[in-house]
Amino acid sequence: AVEGRESLQKLYHLLEAKGFQTRMEGVALLQDLCKTNPQLICTNIVQIFDYFVLRISDSHKKVKQKALDVLAEIIGLLEDALNPVMIRLVEGITKNLNSKDPRVHAT
Repeated sequence: AVEGRESLQKLYHLLEAKGFQTRMEGVALLQDLCKTNPQLICTNIVQIFDYFVLRISDSHKKVKQKALDVLAEIIGLLEDALNPVMIRLVEGITKNLNSKDPRVHAT
């Protein structure tokens, strides 16, 4: 339980960091936690996605691209656990449909 709390605190800290590289580390950590500890993610899905959804529409296109790529992967890993955050995810994704960056738009 302590290890899970520490992992979540680290994740939140990275996802809300000022530096784009640190935010990218947070996205990568979420991806890793979804693979190695999906129960932790599923149990805390709403709180985690309060932070993660912001990265889907990040002002830095590299962070945004990474977040969208990771989202595509973790949808398959988390499946039904995403139900409580689905509306927020769709809203975040929809904002990218008008992106001028072809890679972001395509993702």
